[in-house]
Amino acid sequence: LRAWWVVTFPGLAILITVLALNLMGDGLRDVLDPKLKRL
Repeated sequence: LRAWWVVTFPGLAILITVLALNLMGDGLRDVLDPKLKRL
């Protein structure tokens, strides 16, 4: 596989974006729904 970077860098960008959105969503849920208590 010669052009491995063609797949690797977009894949990493998508992975980082999804993880960031997940963490932001968790934070927003914690802030906006104080009744929800995690164990």
